[in-house]
Amino acid sequence: MKEEIVIIDYGMGNLYSVSKAVAAVGAEPVVTSDKEVIARANKLILPGVGAFGDCMANLEKSGLIPVIREQLDKGTPFLGICLGMQVLFEGSEEDPGVAGLGYFKGQVRKLTTKEKIPHMGWNKLELRCASPLLAGVEDGYVYFVHSFHCEPLDKALITAVCDYGQEVTAAVGRGNVQAFQFHPEKSSRVGLALLKAFKEWQV
Repeated sequence: MKEEIVIIDYGMGNLYSVSKAVAAVGAEPVVTSDKEVIARANKLILPGVGAFGDCMANLEKSGLIPVIREQLDKGTPFLGICLGMQVLFEGSEEDPGVAGLGYFKGQVRKLTTKEKIPHMGWNKLELRCASPLLAGVEDGYVYFVHSFHCEPLDKALITAVCDYGQEVTAAVGRGNVQAFQFHPEKSSRVGLALLKAFKEWQV
C-alpha cells in the first residue's frame, strides 16, 4: 500500500503539479481542504503561489489554521513549499500587518538584489545546516519563482541558500517542519529526489 501524503488545498497553490510529483515518487497524493483528513495525516505538504496576505486570508477563511498549527506542534512531518514556507514565519513586507503562522521567528523580506525580480529560474543550492531532506543534493540546481525570501531570527534554521546577487534563503527547517523556497515539483531530478526523501522520512 502506498504511503499517503496529504496536500493542503486552501485555494492557492500548484496543486496539480505537486500532486503529480508526489505520485511520481511512489506516494499517494491526497489533495484536500477537509480538516479531519488533515488532522489525521501522517505527512503534510503546504504549497503556495501568490501573495502572503491572500494566503493567510484564505487559510483563515477555510478554517484550516488551527489544524495546521496542531499538526506542526505534534510532530507530523511537514513540508512547506514557496509561499507555504513564507507563511510559517511571523509576517512579510509584502503585506505589512498581516500575521503569518509564526511557527518560526523572523520576517519575509523583499529581495534587494540588483538582479531581475522576481527571481525566476534555476539556481544552485548551497547547503548550510543539516536537513533530513537535503542530504545528497549538494550543488543541486532547483527552480525558483519569488520576489521575497525568509530571514529567520535563528540562522541555524537555514538549511540551504543560493546566490542571486545576494544570499537568498532557499530552505529552512527544524525537527518535523522543513520548507523550501524553490519548487521541488518543477525542479526535475533533484526536486523528485527531495520529494522522495520526504516520502521516506521518519521523524
